[in-house]
Amino acid sequence: MESVRAAFRGSGNDDESLLDGVDNYCNLSWENRLYAFGACFVIGIFLSIFGSIEIFFQKYTAFALLYSLGTIVALAGTCFLRGPMSQIKKMFDKDRLVATIVLIAAIILTIVCGTVIKVPILAIICCIVQFLAFTWYTLSYIPYARNAVKSCFATCTGVECPC
Repeated sequence: MESVRAAFRGSGNDDESLLDGVDNYCNLSWENRLYAFGACFVIGIFLSIFGSIEIFFQKYTAFALLYSLGTIVALAGTCFLRGPMSQIKKMFDKDRLVATIVLIAAIILTIVCGTVIKVPILAIICCIVQFLAFTWYTLSYIPYARNAVKSCFATCTGVECPC
């Protein structure tokens, strides 16, 4: 308990930030981390599905907010697997940097287009980009998955994937 107090007071190792300390003090077992990740991922999927249903009722603000919140919750669930600081560092690795930037931009633009600008077609387009960026980002964690998708794309279309 004293080490937790020291982390919040700032005493102790000056090289360790508060977020690094959060990674170190997480006492969840691997099984509990998987459950927490799974719960966040399922909640995120349900929020995105409920948001998508709102399109049929022409509630584009609710659509943009729920869909984006679902993506954020699903993405936040990955913090249980690695720890929050480690996950944030991994998000901005060179292999994931473009996917991460596109994903964050698409989330922001989906919310802006659905709530501020209130142009439904732009919100839907941003949502599609958000889905594709999240999928591409997720595939970066599976060995050779991106290469398999590129190969499949090339085989189906006869065009080499530019990414």
